[in-house]
Amino acid sequence: MTTPIKPLGDRVVAVREEAATQTASGLLLPDTAKEKPVFAIVAAVGPAVKDVKSGDKIIYKEYSTTELKINDVEYLVVKEEDILATVN
Repeated sequence: MTTPIKPLGDRVVAVREEAATQTASGLLLPDTAKEKPVFAIVAAVGPAVKDVKSGDKIIYKEYSTTELKINDVEYLVVKEEDILATVN
């Protein structure tokens, strides 16, 4: 995925995935569910990023991002320290 944003330092640019509306077992998640996992796909990484690369699926702290909309695509800029995990 190419992005018009070039992250600096330890920043990562990602595109958020849609939140799940039901669990794997079929239970519906209400919009007010507090523990919905937040996933995104990494589009670009800054030069100081060590543990993730473009194309990785990540879980991140939802309230620690900067959101930008460019050409109808919503991008997130996240500090590497706010990435909680990668998902296989």
